[in-house]
Amino acid sequence: MRPETYGSLPYNSVMASTVKSERLELRLASDQEQEIEQAAAISGRSVTDFSVPLLVEEAGEVIRQERELKISKHALDAFNRVLDEPAKPLSGLADLLRQPSVFSG
Repeated sequence: MRPETYGSLPYNSVMASTVKSERLELRLASDQEQEIEQAAAISGRSVTDFSVPLLVEEAGEVIRQERELKISKHALDAFNRVLDEPAKPLSGLADLLRQPSVFSG
């Protein structure tokens, strides 16, 4: 996801309005640093403005994948079989549903 640009200057309202008070130090090979600096310069951004959105996007994806429900095919098939079974009657449920609601005054 690329930020919108105005002319050759990137603009992202989230980046523009966020107070940046924290630092993150990275160890890089010299060629990695040069490539990042060159890409930032080409895009008209500082190394920070070039790097942070990419790091945050990747971090979000890693977190999303970790929080995603992970289930084996066997377990998913078993779960779907249970869902496909007809509902079992629960004793007293029909009587309970016929009673006035406690929320209806």
